[in-house]
Amino acid sequence: MSKIERALTDANVVAFPSAATEAVADENVASIIEVLQDQLKLAREGKLRSVAVVSVSHDGGAIGTQWSCAHGDVASLIGKLTVLSHDMMAARN
Repeated sequence: MSKIERALTDANVVAFPSAATEAVADENVASIIEVLQDQLKLAREGKLRSVAVVSVSHDGGAIGTQWSCAHGDVASLIGKLTVLSHDMMAARN
């Protein structure tokens, strides 16, 4: 066994499947990807200072919030994400 193979084994590295599975074309998935691509473009161009994301699981059972922001933006973003999360949970009922 080579040093590289031994290091990989010792590091508990898990290999990815050899081929990605085919994803079914879906209007909702395409919409999510489009929004993310738009935000990435703005970030690359230096036009964003903060980003907030609310993620909802497929079954609606889990909602998560994430953010990346300038120091002064954190309280405002957390508040907006909290309100948006509650609105999304209420709309689900």
